[in-house]
Amino acid sequence: MADTAKAKGGGSAKSTGGRRRSRKDTTQGAPSGTTSAVADEKPDALLDYYRRMLLVRRFEERTGQAYTQARIGGYCHLNLGEEATVVGLMESLQERDYLYTNYRDHGYAIHKGMSPRRVMAELYGRTDGVAKGWGGSMHMYDTETRMLGGYGIVGGQMPMATGAALAVSYRGGDEIVMCQLGDGTTNIGAWHESLNLASLWNLPIVYAIVNNFTGMGTAVDKSSAEPDLYKRGSAFRIEGVRVDGRDVLAVRDAATELVEKARSEQRPYILECTSYRLKGHSVVDPAKYRTEEQTAEARSNDPVAAFEDQLEKAGVLTEDKKKEIADSVKDEVADAADFAENSPSPDVSTLFDYTYATPVANESRRMPADPVFAE
Repeated sequence: MADTAKAKGGGSAKSTGGRRRSRKDTTQGAPSGTTSAVADEKPDALLDYYRRMLLVRRFEERTGQAYTQARIGGYCHLNLGEEATVVGLMESLQERDYLYTNYRDHGYAIHKGMSPRRVMAELYGRTDGVAKGWGGSMHMYDTETRMLGGYGIVGGQMPMATGAALAVSYRGGDEIVMCQLGDGTTNIGAWHESLNLASLWNLPIVYAIVNNFTGMGTAVDKSSAEPDLYKRGSAFRIEGVRVDGRDVLAVRDAATELVEKARSEQRPYILECTSYRLKGHSVVDPAKYRTEEQTAEARSNDPVAAFEDQLEKAGVLTEDKKKEIADSVKDEVADAADFAENSPSPDVSTLFDYTYATPVANESRRMPADPVFAE
């Protein structure tokens, strides 16, 4: 397994340095020594990871394009630059395991088992979407694949995910819950409350922090007295691990170890994946809060390009194979976009269909411009 920095729940920590990190330090990502060698991996598995990372990249690029064309409305947050983290985390889960994410959820939805067609249709707000067009970008949801939401409220997924882990524990199941979150979420109340209960009740859950160094537009070390986020479970006696989120193999190995420990020990764990997103917080965010040096650093460590280069140097990815994968991914994304474009929009008569899960007496179904009181 790749080397990782670890913080034990008892308070002692094997940190990546003996001093507090400066802003310059935290933009450099995970500690040295976290790059996994491809030589020990099966070529077919490596090519599969590469294809899946490329699918997230091309899908998100097409999503950004569709947003500028007004085919996608509302808020929209992309996984660009986080492809290695997405694929590595999803590779660690069993089909029966549960997943909760924040609003940056498209790649997770696809690699938890949702069809790219239905994910794109949901982005378009069409009836063939995974939530029938009612959720949109931030609210991918599918009980069959056990991805129980993207959540638009920062930290909104944490109590839900913790509650799901309680349900698993109560039933005596062997599933685990993975709760993905951003670095900014570690500063809100739901983080502390959820971790406290998860540790107190011995719940099988892994909190996977995607640390892209800026919560919205604020640097992590400007908003947190402890910028090493994997240590922040120490107050609740939860072990934490940090890994280079730009290395798909390192993320997979670290996540798999913690997932299986959570499953066998019935205990919560924290995994921090340092992964610099390549764009702003959302598709309309120009990321003016980043310096030119920070932007250049992110681009020079593009996880897709870096993994591609690794595979080429190892002789795993030939030019013919690279073209074959690129063409296949291009066709799959184009097919998803065509499917979404041709999926019907919800009829206006269904506007109130999912206001409540069960019928409610005197429920208002007044349409826009209808009189407040019937004549």
